[in-house]
Amino acid sequence: MGIVGNRRSGNAASRQVDAFEIVAAQVVDVLATAGVVLDERNLVLRASPGAIQFGLVQNRHLIHGSLLQLVEEARTISGAAERELQIETGLQREQLWVHAKAAKFGDRYVMLLVDDRTEAKRLEVTRRDFVANVSHELKTPIGAISLLTEAIAGAQDDPENIKKFTASLQKESQRLGNLVQELMQLSRVQGAKLSDTAVELDLASVIADAVDRNQVLADKRNVKLVTSAKPGATLQGDYEMLTTAVRNLVENAIAYSDPGSQVGIGLKALDGIAEISVTDSGIGISEDEQERIFERFYRADPSRSRETGGTGLGLSIVKHAASNHKGDVRLFSKEGVGSTFTLRLPIDSKETN
Repeated sequence: MGIVGNRRSGNAASRQVDAFEIVAAQVVDVLATAGVVLDERNLVLRASPGAIQFGLVQNRHLIHGSLLQLVEEARTISGAAERELQIETGLQREQLWVHAKAAKFGDRYVMLLVDDRTEAKRLEVTRRDFVANVSHELKTPIGAISLLTEAIAGAQDDPENIKKFTASLQKESQRLGNLVQELMQLSRVQGAKLSDTAVELDLASVIADAVDRNQVLADKRNVKLVTSAKPGATLQGDYEMLTTAVRNLVENAIAYSDPGSQVGIGLKALDGIAEISVTDSGIGISEDEQERIFERFYRADPSRSRETGGTGLGLSIVKHAASNHKGDVRLFSKEGVGSTFTLRLPIDSKETN
């Protein structure tokens, strides 16, 4: 009777184990994230497709020691453990930031859930850097304005210095205003939904408006704007966003052109793609700088940017505006010769040359 009882008990335990494994398999199979179930020997009983894709499992073993340590903590200490970890995955040893949580599942099993937080971490770093950059950019003109107002107050009996300080104050105020305006533009293009603002527009009209908005600056710097843009290239898009993008390209070209030179603005369309090109004969951009030129707050020539009041946001705005319209922006530049920025946008299937 005892032997029969032991057999029955063993069979019941075996059925319980089988039931746990079935449940574990069912749970893991429906997970949207990476999930792994391990037995008492820390062998993998079941791994979700996400866990395989992450490269967490090899030959029924977890291959990351930090994850295995988390499993042991859950098994021997508190029943559950979680933390953020950095792991390497794939042949390229890509660095991933993950949130991992391990919890006991019955008496023998541990379930491990791993959520990829790499993109969230990247965005967090980007936001932190952005705030730091904005703080730095705001600090410079605000500090200058504070010093200039003190200087003006202390020069009441010196009209010549008051005139000089006032001119500098106006310049710093303009720089601050430009920064605030471009921050607002950047915020708009980053959070834009074209479905809310899209209208049918002709890119020739966009170019004409963008050039007109830069004419005063071009005249002031003695730079000639030459436009070649026939009507007919149309698309569904945000008129103000695209006009701002083209205006930024033209303004940038003017800023980096010498007095007496010219900036060319052209439009051509072929095979459903329109190309708006802005060409200058300025100082050009080195190959190293070309890789970073579309980053926020990056300036290829800081001294020229200070002179013209540039914020380093204009080309980033162009890049986002292009992306919002399923297009891109490209750069060809040679030092000492000049630069051509080309905004490429999908349009209605018409050709304009």
